[in-house]
Amino acid sequence: MFAKFVAVSLLTIASAQVMAAECKVTVDSTDQMSFNTKEITIDKSCKQFTVELTHSGSMPKNVMGHNLVVSKEADMQPIATDGIGAGIENNYLKAGDTRIIAHTKVIGAGEKDSLTIDVSKLAAGEKYGFFCSFPGHISMMKGAVVLK
Repeated sequence: MFAKFVAVSLLTIASAQVMAAECKVTVDSTDQMSFNTKEITIDKSCKQFTVELTHSGSMPKNVMGHNLVVSKEADMQPIATDGIGAGIENNYLKAGDTRIIAHTKVIGAGEKDSLTIDVSKLAAGEKYGFFCSFPGHISMMKGAVVLK
């Protein structure tokens, strides 16, 4: 009986760890203006979802910096365009831009940052995306955020 209880308890702990892992993803950025993925999938069962951004390149952030911004797909380019004038000190994002769901700071080689999304604020059927707002990078550094 005790062994059965221990086995069920261990299975429950393992299941909880697997569920927690599904609510987080790491996205790497490079000196070649790329993310290592074109899609971030968020499970609807997650209350919060964390994206950790890493930079595996060798260039500093003022030369080849990257951030990761999440918004509705239709808002991606307008956010990037409006953010150019904000400068690197503001992560190339216009202050108070309500179209931004979440974002990391701009990072350079060897750095990392993360963002957390309140999944309840994402609407089923809406198209979401992610991109880098460093000037000119959105043309190559973008992808879809899919709610499943």
